[in-house]
Amino acid sequence: MDYIWTPWRYQNMAQAAAGKQPECIFCDALALNNDAETLIVHRGAKTFVILNRFPYTSGHVMVVPYAHVAELNLCDVETLREMMQLAQRVERAYRAEYKPDGMNLGMNLGRAAGAGVTGHLHLHALPRWVGDSNFMTVTGETRVHPEDLKTTFERLSKALA
Repeated sequence: MDYIWTPWRYQNMAQAAAGKQPECIFCDALALNNDAETLIVHRGAKTFVILNRFPYTSGHVMVVPYAHVAELNLCDVETLREMMQLAQRVERAYRAEYKPDGMNLGMNLGRAAGAGVTGHLHLHALPRWVGDSNFMTVTGETRVHPEDLKTTFERLSKALA
């Protein structure tokens, strides 16, 4: 049996076991007002960009409105516009910093659609490379990331400044 050590996940697991999950991870991150700790790499007027703590690939971020809404139709036009503008900036940052072969952008609205956070709308953005789903992912059900979250935070904060 193989063991993979992921100590950064302990806090999340302990909170879940104790029934102390946050109401909303995005609202909690904003309220803490410590971007380095909460991994908010950029703040706009109506939306912000935050790293995914459990990324699919290195560089996986989410573009999130400040307003706690669950559906696109509950966002005002300015918020939606800024979300797309930030997605464009993230795309440029990926091309400059990570040089991916492609990118995924998407939303999962509702639990049935795969949303992990169902009450607060967010747009996932992640760089992709040919072959990033290698044998570790396919047969070992394990992802290997070449970059830690602190390094990703520093790179993308600088690129989005």
